[in-house]
Amino acid sequence: MISDKAKEIIKYHEATKHHFERYARSLGYMDWSNQPNPFRTYKNTPLLKLPLLKTDPPASHTGLYERQKNAPQPFEIETIAGFLELSLGLSAWKAAGSSRWSLRINPSSGNLHPTEAHLILPALDEQPGGIYHYNALVHALERRADLPADLWQSLVSHFGNHGFLLVLTSIFWRESWKYGERAFRYCNHDAGHALACLSFAANLFGWQCVFLNELSDEELEAILGFDQVHFRKLEEEHPDCLCFIFPSGPVDIPRGLPADIISDLANLTFKGEADILSQKCVDWEIIYHTARLAKKPPTGKTRIELERRKWLTDMPGPLSAADIIRQRRSAVAFDSSGFFNKNKFLSILDKTLPRKNMAPFDVELTEPLTHLLLFVHNVADLAPGLYFFLRRNADFNEIKALCRSDFQWAPEEKDFPLYRLAEGNYRQQAMMVSCHQDIAGSSAFSVGMIAKFKKIITAEPYRYRHLFWETGMIGQVLYLEAEAHGVRGTGIGCFFDDAVHEILGLSDNRYQSLYHFTIGQSIEDPRLTTYPPYNHLKNSF
Repeated sequence: MISDKAKEIIKYHEATKHHFERYARSLGYMDWSNQPNPFRTYKNTPLLKLPLLKTDPPASHTGLYERQKNAPQPFEIETIAGFLELSLGLSAWKAAGSSRWSLRINPSSGNLHPTEAHLILPALDEQPGGIYHYNALVHALERRADLPADLWQSLVSHFGNHGFLLVLTSIFWRESWKYGERAFRYCNHDAGHALACLSFAANLFGWQCVFLNELSDEELEAILGFDQVHFRKLEEEHPDCLCFIFPSGPVDIPRGLPADIISDLANLTFKGEADILSQKCVDWEIIYHTARLAKKPPTGKTRIELERRKWLTDMPGPLSAADIIRQRRSAVAFDSSGFFNKNKFLSILDKTLPRKNMAPFDVELTEPLTHLLLFVHNVADLAPGLYFFLRRNADFNEIKALCRSDFQWAPEEKDFPLYRLAEGNYRQQAMMVSCHQDIAGSSAFSVGMIAKFKKIITAEPYRYRHLFWETGMIGQVLYLEAEAHGVRGTGIGCFFDDAVHEILGLSDNRYQSLYHFTIGQSIEDPRLTTYPPYNHLKNSF
């Protein structure tokens, strides 16, 4: 029997679907005077300015994923600063005429950046231990609370390992300002993007990032002292997940915190005043109602056992891992005549398969729940058409039975879960279902992420958010793999949900399309000027 919580969450999902005859509710215009500040500051807090990397970690392309290739680095201000720079920092500034805007390492819908990060750090390099907020604009840590040495030692004893803690949070207003009611989806995509960014960056320093899946959202709020912060209404931070970052190795990390440690953290004195992000906010009540329903309760420890897999093909790109991370951009237009190499295409798909002891999916968020519907347009030696990439073999029979009976389900490669459904030119269909956006049809291929839906939410309603986190993590892999192979990708949050389901023949909500993506030969805009990411701290533009 489905619970009232699950029913209401599914009701939100249905209400925020785009349809040909109407889009999900939003303001309908851009209220530029109230555009939210994409950078949060906690005023009146001690500021620890972080150094920028003098030399990037030496890992190659495959060093993004393979843990054995990166030796653990010591936990110091310089290495933690580098980790933040390569996960949540700025990647560039863009300019067009008198307009200037920043880009970040972690992607965000509309470049609006609802995701914030807070760190729990020990005393390092004569800096006091504390609970810090990361300010990406100035690449600095704002110390919100002092952390006693004995409390940190309790954390070390609990984990049986040295490291540090990081919490991701979301500010829904940043996305709803533009996207209205559908914004809750996009905030959770971005949490997934950020979670993958943390895992990749940690790996470059020989560290591993693990999701502490036992803790409730209320416990995270207590740990962050949010009851001591006066947030302006609708500009609150909502906790997403707590991660422990530690030296890579075969250790069993606890997935929760003892009640006494949570209490001790909650009883710290928190300083700082959260700044105001907009002059006026619009209350999209359905978002906050759904967020309350999808709050995570305390749960038992969950271990996600991933498979050990060999790479299908060893096709590393020429760029270093750090260069790939820094160069990631969202494409705005594609050359429709550009072909893409089949082996590179297969290599990109291969990287989306979760693997044991490989970033980013060994954060152990979830078992694979999302598969890829592929609109292949221009991939050499691969017939244009509709394809399906199965990220969990156990779902094959169920998905095949739910889809159209006339699909071929022809395997394209031995021992590789890519299936040809139908041949033909699907450019128009790809554009049509992606809100008529040309980028979905002019690329080499586009992707619809199809997730197991009703069963997951019925069993555990809070995992509605985790489904979007998983798709965001897949999206980050696609972003980086595109860069590694000399092309470019972009996430697509605007699509006609049920029109995608109709192409597959899905008639109910056992599976749902949650995120789209597209990859191809990017056409750059010559009107834009690019500046270094922290140029504003050194020089004027």
